[in-house]
Amino acid sequence: MPTGVRGILKSMISIVIPVFNENESLPVLQSEIAAVVAQTALDFEVLYVDDGSNDGSWDVIAALARQCRWVHGIRFRRNFGKAAALSAGFHAAHGDTILTLDADLQDDPVEIPRFLASLKEGHDVVSGWKDGRHDPWHKVWPSWVFNWLVRLVTGVKLHDNNCGMKCYRAEVFREIRLYGELHRFIPVLAAARGFRVGEIVIRHRPRRFGRSKYGVRRFYKGFLDLLTVKFLTGFGQRPQHLLGGIGLATFLLGVLGLFYLGVTWLVRLRDETAFLPLHERPLLIYSAAAMLLGAQMMSIGFLAELITAYQGKDEDSYSVLEVTDRAARPGHELPPHSPDNTQQPAQSANPADGAPGT
Repeated sequence: MPTGVRGILKSMISIVIPVFNENESLPVLQSEIAAVVAQTALDFEVLYVDDGSNDGSWDVIAALARQCRWVHGIRFRRNFGKAAALSAGFHAAHGDTILTLDADLQDDPVEIPRFLASLKEGHDVVSGWKDGRHDPWHKVWPSWVFNWLVRLVTGVKLHDNNCGMKCYRAEVFREIRLYGELHRFIPVLAAARGFRVGEIVIRHRPRRFGRSKYGVRRFYKGFLDLLTVKFLTGFGQRPQHLLGGIGLATFLLGVLGLFYLGVTWLVRLRDETAFLPLHERPLLIYSAAAMLLGAQMMSIGFLAELITAYQGKDEDSYSVLEVTDRAARPGHELPPHSPDNTQQPAQSANPADGAPGT
C-alpha cells in the first residue's frame, strides 16, 4: 500500500461508475476492482448507475450486486446523460471519499491508491491525466484544443478535463450541483468554491468492447458548456455585474452618440451646410438602438438577480426506475413502488465476499 494512503482508508470510499451499454466490460471491471480491494484492504462500496442501457447492462449489474454485498446499482428509466448518472451516484454514496471512473475499461482501477494518496497530501479534488491516450487522432487533437481553452478561460491548470477517473472529498458535492453536461467541469466548479485541485498522470488503456459514446457534437457542446461554467463561476451569484456591466456600457455609448448629434443639430441651426440633417445620419439609429439594448440588458440583469436571490429548491434532473438492495442515502429514499425499497446499513467491502474473477 502506498505511503500516506492508510490514513484516508479508515473512512469509506465510494466508487461511482456511470454505465451506458457496457454489459461486456462490467464483469471484467468488477474483477479488477475486487483485486485492488484485496491488495489494499479498502473499506468501500461500488455504485453502478445504469443510464438507460438497452444491451442488458442492468442484468449484469443486478447479478454483481447479488454476488457482492458491497456492490449496488441504480437504474434510470431512460438515458439522462453522464452528469445525471454521476449526480445520482453522488447522492447515493455513503463514503467520505468519492472516486469516479468509466465503465469501458480504459480507466485502470490499479490507479485508485494513487488518487487516495494525492488526497492525503491535501487536495480536495484529484483529476486524472491520460498522458499517452489510446484514442484516434480525431478525438485526441480536438480534446487538446478544448483543454487548452478551459485552462485559458478558467485559470484551472488541468491537462485533461475529459478524463472520467477523478477522486473527490465528499464535501465537494455538498456545494456543487451537476446538470446538463457539466460533469467534465467539476474540478473547475470546485476550484471556484475554494477547493484545492490536483492532477496525477494515469495509465490509459485501449477500448476492449463496444464503441465510444461520444461524437463530434461533444466538442461544440463542450465549448458552450465552458461558456456556461465561466458565467457560473464568475457571475453565478452576481449576474448583474456581467449583464448590467455590458448594458451600462452600451447605454452610455448610445447617450454619447445622441449627445454628439444634439451638438451638431445646434451647430446646424446657424449653418445648415455644416452637417447633414439628423434623419439622414445612421448614427441616430445606432445611438437609439444602443440605448434600448443597454436598458434591456440592465433589466435582464435585475431579473437574473431576483431569480438568483429567490430561486426555489433544486430538483433532480433524472428519474430512477429501480435500485439494488441499498443504494440510497438518508433523505434520498426510494420511490414507494420500488421493489427494492428497503433501507439497510451501509456495508463495507471485504475481499472475502468475492466478485467475479476473484
